[in-house]
Amino acid sequence: MKRIFGLLILMLLLSCKSSESQIRSHVEFLSSDDIQGRATGSNGIERSAHYIASKFKDFGVQPYFNTYRDEFIAKGIEAFNVVGFIEGNDPDLKNEFIIIGAHYDHVGTGKSERGKRSSTALDTIANGANDNASGTATVMAIGKHFAQNKTNKRSILLTLFSAEELGLLGSEHLAKRLKKENLDLYTMINFEMTGVPFPDRDYVAFVSGYHLSNMAAKINEYTNSNLIGESVEAKKFDLFKRSDNYPFYEEFGIPCQTISSCDLTNYDYYHHVDDETDKLDYVHMTNLVNQLIPAFEKICNTTTKEIKMN
Repeated sequence: MKRIFGLLILMLLLSCKSSESQIRSHVEFLSSDDIQGRATGSNGIERSAHYIASKFKDFGVQPYFNTYRDEFIAKGIEAFNVVGFIEGNDPDLKNEFIIIGAHYDHVGTGKSERGKRSSTALDTIANGANDNASGTATVMAIGKHFAQNKTNKRSILLTLFSAEELGLLGSEHLAKRLKKENLDLYTMINFEMTGVPFPDRDYVAFVSGYHLSNMAAKINEYTNSNLIGESVEAKKFDLFKRSDNYPFYEEFGIPCQTISSCDLTNYDYYHHVDDETDKLDYVHMTNLVNQLIPAFEKICNTTTKEIKMN
């Protein structure tokens, strides 16, 4: 009996953890050369959206709208976000929502540069492994956990945005649409460039707009760790306003912030053809996801909205 009980506990623990191979496979698909850099309106982003939606379906994540796609026009280009829904399991709290988001588009192809593969070959594909296949894979891993374990009292929207690189247009569109629908949004947590670790910080990732809310303090409390800190560089470059959290903050006026482990001091390939899969640290990515899951469990399940604006 003890052995059976032990096996059940082990199975439960394993079901709560994301695997390195799963996260790596998402990044490798989204940032492969075949996807051509995921520019908004391209065949590559069409294939990326299909991939994300098919994985959502496999995980048991439902579409929030009639389909997974939230369509809009971005500077004359037909574009679409991918939006999944995990209903909360509490009859009252399920009417409150948490958004977990990231942009899945990138800049596509551009001028030829000498990439890592050859001293003579020229590369034109900005694969966007760290920016932002890493954040997309993070959202998918957290979404899979909740879809399969069904431990969230509050409802969750998984939002993968297009046209971020064109000026946060996908998140702006969705934020306005959800505000018009009077969504009861508790908080929006966005992921941006989570693929590499900081070599010299006493925290694992930073949250943009650190002093605007108690989000970092609450995540650290929920995980009993110093997981989230403040980046001086993020504040210097006002990264709070430069990612997909910002349109939600503007519309809803609540804690809507971005978690990242890269403020460009620890990565040399921003919008570069060498932002490829072999540059990322998948152990770091997996550990970050697995450390964050207990925090998201608490965010989904506290009786009151504990994350508040300062």
